[in-house]
Amino acid sequence: MMQARPVKRRPLLRASRPVALMTAFAFVAGSVPAPAQSVPKGMPLIRDSETEQLLREYTQPILRAAGLAQQNIRVVIINDRTFNAFVIDAKRIFVNAGALMQAESPNQIIGVLAHETGHIAGGHLSKLRAELANAQTAMILGMLLGVGALVAGARSNGGIGGNPGIALLAPQSMVMHSVLAYQRAQEEQADRAGVKFLTATGQSTKGMYDTFKRFANDTLFSAHGANPYLQSHPMPTERMAALEGVARTSPYWAKTDSAELQARHDLMRAKLYGFLDRPDAVYRRYPLTDTSLPARYARAISAYRHGDMRDAMAQIDSLIQAQPNNPYFHELKGQALLEGGRAHDAIAPLRRAIVLAPSPALMQVMLAQALIAAKQPGGADEAITDLRTALARDPDISDGYDYLAMAYGSKGDIAQADLASAQAAFTRGDWPTARQLAARAKTRFPVGAPGWVKADDIASFKPPRRNSGL
Repeated sequence: MMQARPVKRRPLLRASRPVALMTAFAFVAGSVPAPAQSVPKGMPLIRDSETEQLLREYTQPILRAAGLAQQNIRVVIINDRTFNAFVIDAKRIFVNAGALMQAESPNQIIGVLAHETGHIAGGHLSKLRAELANAQTAMILGMLLGVGALVAGARSNGGIGGNPGIALLAPQSMVMHSVLAYQRAQEEQADRAGVKFLTATGQSTKGMYDTFKRFANDTLFSAHGANPYLQSHPMPTERMAALEGVARTSPYWAKTDSAELQARHDLMRAKLYGFLDRPDAVYRRYPLTDTSLPARYARAISAYRHGDMRDAMAQIDSLIQAQPNNPYFHELKGQALLEGGRAHDAIAPLRRAIVLAPSPALMQVMLAQALIAAKQPGGADEAITDLRTALARDPDISDGYDYLAMAYGSKGDIAQADLASAQAAFTRGDWPTARQLAARAKTRFPVGAPGWVKADDIASFKPPRRNSGL
C-alpha cells in the first residue's frame, strides 16, 4: 500500500516526499497550485475508499450545519503518523493518518473535523492573508522609518545611543505580535464554532474536548515558560478552560457514538495499522488471542503484504464469510490477488466490491488496472468505461489517467493516450510535462474536436504564482 515508488498504484496510495506539517489543528495561509482540486506538490497522500467514505459521513452533517454543504469540501488524508489536522484553502480539510489511528472513537475525530470546519466557515484563511498583507505593509513602513531614524541620527552631532538595530527590529516585533494575536483569536473562534456545529447536529462535544485536552497535555511541558504572545495558538491551559466552558453546555455532552459507527471506525483504524505498521507491531496491537473483526482485518492485511499469500487469502475469505456484503473485504481480496500477479482472479472480487460500495471510484480504477493486466478480449474497452466513470466522479485520481492512457495505447488510439497522459501529469501538478504531452496530443486531433479542446486547455495553462504563507 504505502511506498515511495511512483508505480504499482493501490487504493491506499503512495507515500511521496514528506513535507513539514503544521502544528496540530493549525492552518496556514498561502495559495495552492491550480487546478483547485490539486494538492501541494510532494505531500504524501493516502487514498482509500473505506477511509474516505467514513470521513465523508463524518463531515457531511458538520458541513451542513456550517452552511458549507454545497462547497464540495473534501477530507484529504496525509501519510504522517503524528496527530494533526489543518486547512490551507476553503476546499479541503487535511488530516494525518496518525489522527485517524489514534482517535479511539468517531466523536474524537469528528470534533477535530468540526474545528477545522470552523476555520473554513469563519473565512479565516482569506482574513489571515489580508492581515498578513497589512502586516507586511506596516513592517515595511516601520523599517523605512527605522532607517530614516538611523540616517537622521547619524547626521546629528549626538548620534543614536544604544543598539541601532533596535530601530529596525522594533516594528517587526510589533507586527509579529499582532499577527500571532490574530491567529490565536481565530483558533478560539474555531473552537467555539466546532462546538456550535456539533451541538447543531446532535453530536457530543466531549470527543472534541478530550482530544484537544490530550493534545494540550502533550504540549504543556514545551509550553511551560513560553511567551504567550509569541504563540500561534492559545496557551494550553487557557485554551482548555475556555473550550470546556462552552463544550459542557451542550445537551449532547454525554452522548456516545452508535455501535455500528464505532465498529466501522475500529475497522478503519485496523486497516491503517495493517498497512502502515510492520508485522510485529501489528501482532502486538492485534494479537492472535484477539478474535474481533478489526483484529482479523489488520492481521489479514499484514499477511498479504508481508506473509504467505495462501494464508492471507484464507484470512481474507474468512472476513468475507463474516460480512459478505462488506465491499472493502472484497476490495482487499482483489487488491491482494492483483498485486500477487493474479490479475485475472482479481477481476471478480473487484466487480463485487464496486456493486456494494457507495463510492467506488478508486475501486473502478483498480478494476481497470486488473482488466488491462489480464489482457482479456474486450478488457481495454471495459477498462476505459470504468475509468471514465471513476474520473468523472473523482478527477483527482492521477493514476486513473495513467491507466486510461495504457488502455487507449493498447487499442492503438495514440491521440487519446497522449491526452490521458497529459491529464495525469496535470493532475499531479507537473505542468511542463502536461503542456508538452498536451501539445503533442493536439496535433493528433482534428482542430476543434473535444479532445483537441481539452489538450489546448492544458497546453495553454499557466500555473498561478504562489503566494508566500506563514
